[in-house]
Amino acid sequence: MSDQPVALYRLGDEGVVVRSIRALLHATRDLALVAPGAAGPAETAESVRPEGQFSDVYDEEMARAVRAFQQRRGLIVDGVVGPQTYIALDGARWTLGDRMLSHTPGHLLQGDDVAQLQERLLALGFSPDRVDGVFGANTEKAVRHFQRGVGLAIDGQVGPETLRAFADLSRAVSGGSPHTLREQELVRRSGHSLTGRTVILDPGHGGDDTGTIAHGLAESEVTLDLARRVEGRLSAIGVTVLFTRSATTCPDELERATMANESGADIMLSLHCDSTDQSRASGVATFFYGQERFGAWSAVGEHLADLIQREVVARTGLADCRSHPRAWVLLQRTQMPTVRIEAGYLSHEEDAARLADPAFRDTLAEAIVIALQRMYLGEDDTIATGVLRLHDLRAFLETQRAAQDKPA
Repeated sequence: MSDQPVALYRLGDEGVVVRSIRALLHATRDLALVAPGAAGPAETAESVRPEGQFSDVYDEEMARAVRAFQQRRGLIVDGVVGPQTYIALDGARWTLGDRMLSHTPGHLLQGDDVAQLQERLLALGFSPDRVDGVFGANTEKAVRHFQRGVGLAIDGQVGPETLRAFADLSRAVSGGSPHTLREQELVRRSGHSLTGRTVILDPGHGGDDTGTIAHGLAESEVTLDLARRVEGRLSAIGVTVLFTRSATTCPDELERATMANESGADIMLSLHCDSTDQSRASGVATFFYGQERFGAWSAVGEHLADLIQREVVARTGLADCRSHPRAWVLLQRTQMPTVRIEAGYLSHEEDAARLADPAFRDTLAEAIVIALQRMYLGEDDTIATGVLRLHDLRAFLETQRAAQDKPA
């Protein structure tokens, strides 16, 4: 992976990094270019143009190209190139076989070639955990298992010999995405109850980063309070709850993902409130890890996001902004299913007034907990959305267990 910029690059900026970003956008076909002084058709993606011949000005055309790329890759669409957009741009130029792939702790290779490798491993029945385009320890382990299975030297590196072995083999898993099948089977086998599980709660922002401040509310305070209300309800039914931050700390998204992975949690929930310059925008939305490319999709994350979305809308009356797949760092880099919840718009007067009400936050917390429980019920879930209450939950689970234990 190329060295990434640590700053943000946006409309009006100039310099050598802007020039290199233009070259990457040209390589991904998001930025069409015309030869200097020519009024003819744009260059094709296959044409060769030295990076030094690109403009070093971040103009409106470049901003549109960045937004188009972000939209396709499930990133935040703002036309600004920060570290995550740059990583995605840089990774998009690689295809499997372009370079040697290996696991280097502290400097993980990322790119489309890694995602292609992970997709190939999954299709052959070797699990790198998920298709995230990052050559981490699990991907190296899967490569080693593959090499052992085909009689190659076991070094965890993907070079010419390993690539040739891939080319000689066919898909071993059929009937759906291998990762989807594995995720769903793990949930099915784990039982119906939330009791005994570990859930990690990630209140957005924190410390000096307050997030949005609007209508007398700070996002970091709202999300932490909501997380505590969710924690109380989960703890009461025997769930272990961990937090990614306190009131005074603000780890970045990669640190939060690492913390979640090291905890061995079953589920991660990231709590946020939205905001926009459009004061009429309102409602709740949920997000899960998913990119249509390479089968990169968390089926369990999608199911949980849909359940939370429906329960919150049914119980609160917030506008339904639906569930969406995204490739944000926290969703991508967590090993367990992770859902981000945007629980209303602080920039919307009515949403903000409701979020300021402790009783409304209680309703939100109950909706989230009920949705978590419903995810584990699987095919036995016959409850109407918005009906089950926390005080009924224990009795309901006891009824389910009794029905399962009853002799046929």
